[in-house]
Amino acid sequence: MEKYQLVERSIITTYRKKIWGPFIRGLKAYNLLKENDHVLVCMSGGKDSFLLAKLMEELNKHSDFPFKVSYLVMDPGYKKEVREKIEANLKLLNVKAQIVESDIFAISDLMGGKPCFLCARMRRGFLYKQAEALGCNKIALGHHFNDAIETLLMSMFYNGKIQTMPPKLISDNYEGLELIRPMYLIHEQDILNWVKYNDLEFINCACKFSDSNLNFDSKRKEIKDIIKNLKKINPIIPNNIFESMGNINLDTMLGYYEYKEYNDFNSLYEKRKEKCLKEK
Repeated sequence: MEKYQLVERSIITTYRKKIWGPFIRGLKAYNLLKENDHVLVCMSGGKDSFLLAKLMEELNKHSDFPFKVSYLVMDPGYKKEVREKIEANLKLLNVKAQIVESDIFAISDLMGGKPCFLCARMRRGFLYKQAEALGCNKIALGHHFNDAIETLLMSMFYNGKIQTMPPKLISDNYEGLELIRPMYLIHEQDILNWVKYNDLEFINCACKFSDSNLNFDSKRKEIKDIIKNLKKINPIIPNNIFESMGNINLDTMLGYYEYKEYNDFNSLYEKRKEKCLKEK
């Protein structure tokens, strides 16, 4: 068997319980895929997006209903060696992805400010435009379980907000386009184990700012370390953080946003008070 065939086989055999099973459960639990969808799998070149590509390929072979998948690597201005590594992995794993170049890194650098925010925003817009041009109605990203809980804690600790990345969302600016996260229930450690099992090597963070002289520090890494230490105290803490995202008691909150409108505590309290009086 070719290397890519062995990798594909490992997904539905050795890692059936830890990767394939959660992948299928996530698709069903959040209704991420429907008949005749055209999904653009967006690949950064890292382990997560490459696994997503192989999962979508495998699903496309055995799905109960027809859907179409396209694969895209967006090069925002990678160094030569990074680009070559991505190309080598595409060939090794037999992923038929189109590579599209952009100048996002250069623009982010010129604009200054917070490079991560600008880069992420421009990347998203670029991918939506590519999806629209290809006739896709969905964009798939490789975010996983750990990304979701880390984003929740990062938002709480550093932005004073309770928000995270949902398993799917509707585009505000591109009508008919949805963003989906099919790997939402897959744990990062299981992805790392899959990579090691298959003796694969992917790029890590290829961002030009992470190895510059900007004293760049990763808040996400800080959160990863916090969760890792909490897990040593109690192994179920990461799962409880995840479950909490679907068990929010709004009656105890000081306020919340819904459809971009803010509901403050006092107005909510009066509504609850009125409802209680009517029930009596």
